[in-house]
Amino acid sequence: MKYYIWTEGCQMNVTDSQRVSSALESLGYASTLKPEEASVIVLNTCVVRQSAENKAYGRLNSLAPLKKANPDLVINLMGCLVGIRTSDKLRDRFPYVDVFSPPSDPGPLLAYLTQDDVRQKMLEETRQRNAWMDEDLPLPEAEHGRLVAAHIPIVLGCSHACTYCIIPYRRGVERSRPAADILKEARSLVRQGVKEITLLGQIVDRYGLDDPSLPNLTGLLKQLNEIDGLERIRFLTSHPNWMTDELLEAVASLDKVCPHIEVPIQAGDDEVLANMKRGYTAEQYRRLVEKLRAVIPDVSIATDIIVGFPGETADQFQHTYDLLADLKMDVAHLARYSPREGTVSARRMPDDVPAEEKMRRFRLLEDLQEKIAAEIHARYQGQTVPVLFEDKVKSRWRGRTTTNKLVFVESEADLRGKVVPVQITWTGPWSMQSRLQD
Repeated sequence: MKYYIWTEGCQMNVTDSQRVSSALESLGYASTLKPEEASVIVLNTCVVRQSAENKAYGRLNSLAPLKKANPDLVINLMGCLVGIRTSDKLRDRFPYVDVFSPPSDPGPLLAYLTQDDVRQKMLEETRQRNAWMDEDLPLPEAEHGRLVAAHIPIVLGCSHACTYCIIPYRRGVERSRPAADILKEARSLVRQGVKEITLLGQIVDRYGLDDPSLPNLTGLLKQLNEIDGLERIRFLTSHPNWMTDELLEAVASLDKVCPHIEVPIQAGDDEVLANMKRGYTAEQYRRLVEKLRAVIPDVSIATDIIVGFPGETADQFQHTYDLLADLKMDVAHLARYSPREGTVSARRMPDDVPAEEKMRRFRLLEDLQEKIAAEIHARYQGQTVPVLFEDKVKSRWRGRTTTNKLVFVESEADLRGKVVPVQITWTGPWSMQSRLQD
């Protein structure tokens, strides 16, 4: 892996290029004097005179053949030609430029180059989440007290019995934990440094419905919202049939409850949904998403989708694809169907979609969701948002917005467990790069 940097202009640009060189070498890149040998090319530009600006345009145009010959080549335009805010005209004029960086900020380039690593982390988080839902990943007690963000199970088991799900057979019928125990656990976690908790349940919205002595989820959220020192509250996973207007109003009004909802669709075709025993139609799900966006300002929505369910035809899959394309969800947790021994689908429904076709459908949805996420994240460009930082990865702190967007920032300060306003300087499909406010 080699990089090439072209620098034009003042001593500040020279210094900025040195910083970029150091950052790239920390990622394992080596310098080259020949742009045709590079896998990363950085043009650090100046516009103090028209001649300097023209020279930058000339260098940009000269790179187009290199990009055409090597689509994997990363081209980074940096400096005063970009300015603090990248103009749409510049992006339109040079569509082969991968990264636009403002002066003195190597962050967008580093974020772009490490997107694969971030994507792998996001996929691993999805795998862990799915494993928890399948009871393969118990929550270790050792996590409690040493994390910035922790989980608290509030509903054990499940009585809904989707045809593909093993949980009712492994964890038994639905049982809500006593509210006093949940509140006690939350306060204990906060005393140990936890700033964010996520309430867990196979159908978390059904909390308290099995025991009239308990509050419902809305009531529990209101009590948790009063805990001093707790910054943020999330909950998952919701079910379309149990998301009440009261719950939506609570998310919209309670200041610590994050505007992020995880509500699976699983499939976009009514026959497949009926075979899954989900209990709603695609149209009902669409109306729920409309309501969520109307009631909760700037809500982000995550969904789950299973491809290749027994009997799923190409047309039925297309309905799922079209639904995801129309609704433009912030996150889509994707899975290929695999039969779990003992479930209704494994006993009664032949696993008749070939593995190759499952993977093809999976990749189609994955590519679609990557484009959707990139479009959604692009709206954050230039915005200042509060981020709760959890840990440091190499030289960058990692945290999340209230809408569950992954954000990185470079800082020598200790940001662990702090909510800090940052300005978004670069966005990609899996994460965003930022800088601290002055």
